[in-house]
Parts: sequence; C-alpha cells; structure tokens
Amino acid sequence: MKLKTVFSAVFLLAAASVSAERDKEIILWPNGAPTSNGVATDTAKVYVSLPNAKRATGRCIVICPGGGYSHLAMNHEGRDWAPFFNNMGIATVVLKYRMPHGVHQVPLEDAEEAMRLVRRNAKAWNINPDQVGIMGSSAGGHLASTLATHSRGDAAANFQILFYPVITMDPSFTHMGSHDNLLGKGSKKKLEREYSNDQQVTRVTPRAFIVLSDDDHAVLPANGANYYLECYRHDVPASLHIYPSGGHGWGIRTSFAYHLEMMQELRAWLLSF
Repeated sequence: MKLKTVFSAVFLLAAASVSAERDKEIILWPNGAPTSNGVATDTAKVYVSLPNAKRATGRCIVICPGGGYSHLAMNHEGRDWAPFFNNMGIATVVLKYRMPHGVHQVPLEDAEEAMRLVRRNAKAWNINPDQVGIMGSSAGGHLASTLATHSRGDAAANFQILFYPVITMDPSFTHMGSHDNLLGKGSKKKLEREYSNDQQVTRVTPRAFIVLSDDDHAVLPANGANYYLECYRHDVPASLHIYPSGGHGWGIRTSFAYHLEMMQELRAWLLSF
C-alpha cells in the first residue's frame, strides 16, 4: 500500500471516531413532498453531522451524491465525507434526494428544502446562514450546480463544490442517462437549455471548486471545464483541478491516485475565503 494511501486511511479512521455519533437522520418532507414522482417508497432524507461545538466555524455543506439520477452513491460521494469536513469545523448535511423519473422539478425541490432546513436550524446547529455551501458529484454535481445557478433567497448557496459534474443537458456531450432520467427522453430544447448550467452562470453565481479527471469517459471533462470558463467570464471566483487519470466516480475513495492532492487542494480552497 502506498504511503499516502496509508496516511489517508489513518486520517479518515481517526476523523470518523470524532463525528460518527452525530450522524442524525431527518425526513425532509414530514408532511409530504410538494411534487409527486410516482414512487411512494422514494423518501427524501438528510443525514446531519455536526462538528464539536468548540471547533465549529459556522460553515455547512449540503452534499448531493451522484448516481445518474437513477440511484445514489450515498457513501463515498456522500456520508463518508462527514469526518473530513467535521474535522475542519464544518457541518455536513448529506441529501438523499428523490429520483426524478422524468419529473425534473423533484431533485431541485429537495436540494432547496435541504438548504432551507439548514438555515432554519442555523442557531441550534452553530451555523452561519451566510456560510452554507452546496456540493455534488456527477449527477449530484448537476443538481448542486442547478441550485447554485437557479436558486435564490434561503435556498441559495454561498459556495459550490463540484466533483466530475454533469453540467450540460446538450445531447451532444451530456451524460445521456442523467439527461433522460431528469428531463425524460425527447425533452424540448428549451428545457435542455434551462438545465444546462453553464448557460445559467451570472455574476451572482457563488464561487466554485471544480475537480475532475482528464480520462473521464462517463461524464466528459468539457462539462466541468465549460462551467469554469463561464464562471471566469462572469467574474465568479473559481478553481478548476483536472487530474491526469482516475476516470469517473472516485469521490473520497483512497484508491484514487490523486486522493491526497485533491484533499489538500480542497482544504486549502476552503481556508482561502
């Protein structure tokens, strides 16, 4: 085992002992969700992990795992991130959002309600309501960037973290599984443009950290790169990290060749503002 892999594994194990008891499950819509997607067993939930109150920085990150809008990678793209952020004094809220089944409003409704939930509980959870970010991987990155570019008020994000994100819904270079599951097959061009988040960046879009692999053949790197370019064009502070290899879907797994570098760069970015 490589030295950096051993280091990372020990770090994560130690961190897990700090935060494991604070992983609280909350039903997102206890009185019923506003939009039905026809799947009665598909219940939106969040898993809240808070840092020790003495270490709390006031920051919180709502995390959207990926899965092509058909399922969710809840562990390595979701709940496994809590120890890392908690050790930095950052609270995490991992979102188990409902699958859309072609009803495109559903995931964003859940993500926006998760943001509102955080702000409603800001005082009790030692969170600064002006320091609530959104994070997502793959299709979860599309959801995170959708919220970052579309949502306002108590549902808005103050910063965004995107791992190998689906950004566009343009059929020529989107991830077609995510496209079809979110918008439905044969969706209209107008709807595709609305959910092509590189086309929705404005000067009020929150700062971004974008990370991906050059050899990602599942979600083409042009997705994240184009999003960065639009952030740059609109004077939105953004940091883009493209690793030579790794493919798609590595999340926080230590098997990713550039895991340690990625963690250090993410930590440095979070400490930069």
